[in-house]
Amino acid sequence: MKSLKAAAVQLNHAPGDKDANLRKIDTFTARAAADGVELLVFPEMCITGYWHVRHLDHAQVEALAEPVPDGPSTDHLVGLARDHGLTLGAGLIERGDDGTLYNTYVVALPDGHTVRHRKLHCFISAHMASGNEFTVFDLPRGVRAGILTCYDCNLGENVRITALRGAQVLLAPHQTGGCTSKNPHIMGRVERDLWDNRANDPAAIEAELRGPKGREWLLRWLPTRAHDNGMFVVFSNGVGPDDDEVRTGNSMIIDPYGRILSETWKAAEDMVTADLDLSLLEHSTGRRWIKTRRPELYGELAAPTGQEVDTRTVRFDEKGV
Repeated sequence: MKSLKAAAVQLNHAPGDKDANLRKIDTFTARAAADGVELLVFPEMCITGYWHVRHLDHAQVEALAEPVPDGPSTDHLVGLARDHGLTLGAGLIERGDDGTLYNTYVVALPDGHTVRHRKLHCFISAHMASGNEFTVFDLPRGVRAGILTCYDCNLGENVRITALRGAQVLLAPHQTGGCTSKNPHIMGRVERDLWDNRANDPAAIEAELRGPKGREWLLRWLPTRAHDNGMFVVFSNGVGPDDDEVRTGNSMIIDPYGRILSETWKAAEDMVTADLDLSLLEHSTGRRWIKTRRPELYGELAAPTGQEVDTRTVRFDEKGV
């Protein structure tokens, strides 16, 4: 296999309205299939909605949750994958067999199989737990893919382990950008008025999305994840109002050298596509570096330091995100 056509969607979900969000997924999937896309990535928790969930009590979160893979939303994704002959992923709230609730990303393959990734660093709700497993799987035609959801990608260890397990393409579903913070060096609030006035003044909102609250922040670290691990990254993000914040979109596809193949900064729902040239993988800088690892020196990486803190505590610390 020489290439894989991938697409990343930025979506403005409706909080709590799974039917409406699935209809949007239907529309983008049909569009992607018509364009020959083989791998289609939607954002984190775009089926259930995201930021509003932090306000919900346990019963309300549970009411949004579904089993995976035996729930109706997963069934819907499987039907789309089968009918359109492509692989697609989207995020929701999962109810585990023991009742535990997770921020889960579901991938449906055209043969009816499914893969799930439970976010390793879940913080959106005190009623939801973090997963404890890395997720790497085979796409059709032999391409190896991994999944890391939003905050999971912030820790280089997670991306490196995913690469060591053979991932050539990383699915990176997010809900990020425009995050309110008292730390002036990371992101920052995008004013809702700019979004609401986007039709009359598109330049003003696009400047925010492309600036340090969105694209500039992403470019500080996201291409590095691709470059240092020798993998393609398909970054899919929310865009537009998400409770009291405005997501910045900037969905993009990055090659194993950290180069952006395709991106958008539209203040709108959008989809970007790219042909992933798999011949770039073998000799990419990151893969060469990985071959020179000295694992005998890295024991400290897995040793507790006593500084470890729960992700939720860190994320909602008043000093930053």
